[in-house]
Amino acid sequence: MRKIITNTFMTLDGVMQAPGGPDEDTNSGFEYGGWSVTQWDQLMNEAMIEAMKDPYDLLLGRVTYEIFAAHWPSLKDDPTADLFNRINKYVATKSSANTTWENTVLLNQDTTEQIKSLKLTNGIDLQVHGSANLIQSLLRHGLIDQMNIWIYPLVIGKGKRLFGDGTVPANFKLVKHLVSTSGVIITSYEQNGKVPIGSFAS
Repeated sequence: MRKIITNTFMTLDGVMQAPGGPDEDTNSGFEYGGWSVTQWDQLMNEAMIEAMKDPYDLLLGRVTYEIFAAHWPSLKDDPTADLFNRINKYVATKSSANTTWENTVLLNQDTTEQIKSLKLTNGIDLQVHGSANLIQSLLRHGLIDQMNIWIYPLVIGKGKRLFGDGTVPANFKLVKHLVSTSGVIITSYEQNGKVPIGSFAS
């Protein structure tokens, strides 16, 4: 069985929209695109290399896929671009998407069932980058094995959130954490059953 691993940059108030640039995702008038860029340091660079070193394919929502497809294929002599261009890109979408990016596979029928079937195949892990709406669907169906969440010391107040309305209650186990010089908390969580309930009065 293939693992599904999500990778998310998130503010303290849970916003994950457009961390990489002003024009990345302006949906709903979002004005703070690029909020993660100035926080980067060497430790974060090393953590990103570590997170991406094992073989994997990409599983993306349509919006993130289109952002990636407009950027990575045009880069030359870039290790990440070379990797992303080479590996399989599975795109979960209810509509069509521009699939000129090589090695793209559309999941545009019953996407949940298609992802379940893909997860059951023998193969390398599936990494999700960004893809806010897709992550919500994966959470609802219990399909995420590991969540890598980078928590930035910022609050924005509006925008797409990692854990929005309708999030299914769940318990997580922290399996790794680091803190960058800029105060970014780099965490890895695995799902760990149901929410435990107790009382300080007992």
